[in-house]
Amino acid sequence: MRRATAVFSRAAARVLGHARLAHARTHTLPHARHTCAALRGHALQALCPLSRGVVTRASQYSFPARTIRSLLADPAALGTQVTVNGWVRSLRRQKSAAFVDLDDGSALAGLQVVMDGDSPLAPSIKTGTALRISGTLVHVSGKKQAVEVAATDIVILGDCDSGTYPLHKARLPLDHLRENQHLRSRTRTFGAIWRAHEFMLVSTPILTSHDCEGGGEAFRVLTDETLKSHVDCAVASAMRDAAPQDGDKNAMPLAVPQEFFGKPVYATVSGQLHAEFLASALSRVYTLGPTFRAEKSQSTRHLAEFWMLEAEACFLTDVSQLLDLAEAKIKHVVGHLLDAVPADLAFFDEFVERGLIAKLERVRDEPFARVTYTEAVSLLQQTAARGAKDAPSWEFPVKWGLPLQSEHEKHLAQEIFGKPVFVTDYPKEFKPFYMKASAAAAAGATSAPGETVACTDLLVPKIGELVGGSLREDRLDVLRRRVTECGLSEEEYQWYLDLRRYGSVPHGGYGMGFERFLGFVTGVTNLRDLIPAPRYFENCRY
Repeated sequence: MRRATAVFSRAAARVLGHARLAHARTHTLPHARHTCAALRGHALQALCPLSRGVVTRASQYSFPARTIRSLLADPAALGTQVTVNGWVRSLRRQKSAAFVDLDDGSALAGLQVVMDGDSPLAPSIKTGTALRISGTLVHVSGKKQAVEVAATDIVILGDCDSGTYPLHKARLPLDHLRENQHLRSRTRTFGAIWRAHEFMLVSTPILTSHDCEGGGEAFRVLTDETLKSHVDCAVASAMRDAAPQDGDKNAMPLAVPQEFFGKPVYATVSGQLHAEFLASALSRVYTLGPTFRAEKSQSTRHLAEFWMLEAEACFLTDVSQLLDLAEAKIKHVVGHLLDAVPADLAFFDEFVERGLIAKLERVRDEPFARVTYTEAVSLLQQTAARGAKDAPSWEFPVKWGLPLQSEHEKHLAQEIFGKPVFVTDYPKEFKPFYMKASAAAAAGATSAPGETVACTDLLVPKIGELVGGSLREDRLDVLRRRVTECGLSEEEYQWYLDLRRYGSVPHGGYGMGFERFLGFVTGVTNLRDLIPAPRYFENCRY
């Protein structure tokens, strides 16, 4: 797969290069058009193998939780204390011991864990339960697997309702698994289908019945036949309403549109929710593909169709771990581009953004800044209150409880910090339902005047928001309450709630707009110049 990904990326770069030369905006330099396309291909190539040791010149990033696959491949781990996370695939109980087959999605075989049969936790552990287990990795003979963990500490991360859990040890027919697509990736069959790297590239659907962000800016998908059905129903409804009052309106049947999928369906605004149900079996996944927003904007910062890199990882317990992951990936890709396409970057440095290479070298080598939303609002208010001639005059007010606008985001990254900055812990009111509540503020930190969620936006100079992510709410009762508070249908999100009902674990993820990333590394600020055939409000050529 690694080779196939590289071949695809090179082919994509060639195709995009020809497309850019043929269709790019006429005022753009021809060499810049070709250079953008080539650099897009190199960036895609660097992003695709998300889990190859994410190495930068500054440091080597290490994921906070080891996988079973990495333990089985590490001879030095034998005889040492290890900690693993995963879901119980099966459990055998004997008088003196219990044997757990633990699976985290990273390896076909899983890992056997031996625990004390008298442990008070033993009765609570069932198939599907999510566990964190610490113990000694020991050698065993005469077994299918050469090692096992002698458990010394066990933590139940998420209980599992065994009465309704649709998976069990016996081989299950594919028809049954198709009815439980949000859980089937926990089986050996589907785990083997998806598995490639520790972070697995997965394909999330383009058509979906959900608006992940809850902004109501999704494109509705209709066939010609369905559209005609809606028109016919509207005409029939109008005729029914216009019927004489003394007529029997009830005798006129109420017309119902014939939906192709039996329900309204939309072009995806994010693959996050689908990536979550894959991560709940495979631990770490990512997707890179097109997303769509029906935003009526002519801004150069918005497209109706754009590409998103989205990553989801289980066993993240603190928002700082999510920040570490996103920062390491960006540093890795920037370092790759500095090494792979120095001539192209030099061209952009000379003709598009002076100092671009020096900026990218700082991104690669220096740590990103980190502040809370509350601290960011305070900094912006202090800047505006100085009264100096160069003090910014905001078009939109800066006040706790209001979203940060593009002008605020750019000022934070460009003027106050002069480098990428993570802003965390935004107010709950204007964030999606799935975000987890913030942990208690650290000692010495500025306290927020309202409820906040464990989320982040990465802001970068000239672009503004580049990455958005959060810890996901993993408590069933809290998530159900949030679904209701946000006016969503619990029935429609039942499958999403199931992920918390059957072995829930702490997890999180982020999304990065690929065209915005290209704008940051090239200095080209108009997103329409960074995608082969841009689609935006009132424009869909080719």
